[in-house]
Amino acid sequence: MHTDFDRCVRAVHSKDARFDGWFFTAVLTTRVYCRPSCPVVPPKERNMTFYPSAAAAQQAGFRACKRCRPDAAPGSPQWNERADLVARAMRLIADGTVDREGVGGLAARLGYSTRQMERRLLAELGAGPLALARAQRAQTARILIETSDLPMADVAFAAGFSALRTFNETVREVFALTPTDLRARAARGRGPTTPGTLALRLPFRAPLCPDNLFGMLAATAVPGVEEWRDGAYHRTLRLPHGQGTVALAPRPGHIDCRLALTDLRDLAGTISRCRGLLDLDADPEAVDERLRADPALAPLVDAAPGRRVPRTVDGEEFAVRAVLGQQVSTAAARTLAARLVAAHGEPVTPPEGGPGAGLTHLFPSTEALAALDPAALAMPAGRRAGLVRLVRELAGGELALGVGGDRSRARARLAALPGIGPWTAEIIAMRALGDPDAFPATDLGVRRAAARTGLPATPAALTRHAAAWRPWRAYAVQYLWSADDHATTRMPAQAAPLEARWSDRGPSAAGRADRVPSGRGTAPDNP
Repeated sequence: MHTDFDRCVRAVHSKDARFDGWFFTAVLTTRVYCRPSCPVVPPKERNMTFYPSAAAAQQAGFRACKRCRPDAAPGSPQWNERADLVARAMRLIADGTVDREGVGGLAARLGYSTRQMERRLLAELGAGPLALARAQRAQTARILIETSDLPMADVAFAAGFSALRTFNETVREVFALTPTDLRARAARGRGPTTPGTLALRLPFRAPLCPDNLFGMLAATAVPGVEEWRDGAYHRTLRLPHGQGTVALAPRPGHIDCRLALTDLRDLAGTISRCRGLLDLDADPEAVDERLRADPALAPLVDAAPGRRVPRTVDGEEFAVRAVLGQQVSTAAARTLAARLVAAHGEPVTPPEGGPGAGLTHLFPSTEALAALDPAALAMPAGRRAGLVRLVRELAGGELALGVGGDRSRARARLAALPGIGPWTAEIIAMRALGDPDAFPATDLGVRRAAARTGLPATPAALTRHAAAWRPWRAYAVQYLWSADDHATTRMPAQAAPLEARWSDRGPSAAGRADRVPSGRGTAPDNP
């Protein structure tokens, strides 16, 4: 979008927050770059230039605006929607791959040469992988400076800088403040914090309807690994450098995020995973506009615009849980997963008073599950065979479900596994791979809703009809599920005082009364 000068100018003059993250406005006279919704008086058009990423603006010598904090804008929706090289690279960079494995490691994960990858990133984003990773390190450093009392040396190394001097220079260059000044500026408005806990705000594009996001996560929460408590979703995290716990709660205008990490080098990747879990970088206006064009979906969209696709913080974990959940109710799937966690999960000890105080385990790693005797898995023989083959492929690297995974290749690999049918493959594509166009046409909830709303009820006919919803069929599934009064589509009961939906027009009250949920998502995948 940054190449369409007139459109960008209109967005800046209207201060349209929907375009935050799509492009960045750089002001030639002040050498500052902003998000489109910056509250200051817009500069003259002749003094504006536009960049596709914060890294490109920084590389061109512009510093971040202190009013709108463009480095903290929601990410571009493109990196979730697209599945090409650039999108996969951006997802991996956000997860911290360059800091952990270098540019060569990033290229190896993508299956391209370093030169090819750098050329593509430069052509589309105006910045290479090192510049993009540097911009992320600067943002991580700002978060740690403003939300913790860590010594600056610890902040520097936790954010991924190799030297304190580089850290100081980068912070001054990007934010036009020294690290000490940045902390002093933030401390004036900062409330009390729990020792060992980071408190963050995760922005999103309005509107956002949190019903199905938190409803799904709470209704399917695995005891010991996840829980809904005090109006927030809590869970444990398996991270590259250690463990962590997180609490996520919906608030007007942002998601409240509280983190406790054993190694602060995991901060940037953890934020990226939490944003992915709640689909916070989506473009709800574009999604709802396409789906509202179908008369059958329009009433569902109008009733609660801004539904997101609940995803996952760990693709491998979700794939295992999807197989466990075949042909059983939501409650039964939770029970099976809880038994697996109790027997083979890794114990954790959340910090006292921090997020996840009632959690006990990490979900078992695929390596641990692959080493098990299959007879130890108490489930039908067909599903057990499918699970055993799945965890072996995941542990061996033949099947990649991480943030930079190739969606087409993963789908083909899933289809070749015994016991993995269309429903399971599409659910994994939707929630583990983040495919916005995944469509489990055989899902019973989808078929019931289709029949109720006048859509074709058979999978083949519904798939043909749903072609008009592309590339947003995964979002159409969320709206169809919302037609059924089920726990997965409603905010959990403990959150009743919270306002359920937020949009540019302001909050509206929550909807329906609670009742005992029925099964969700059963399908004839596994014989």
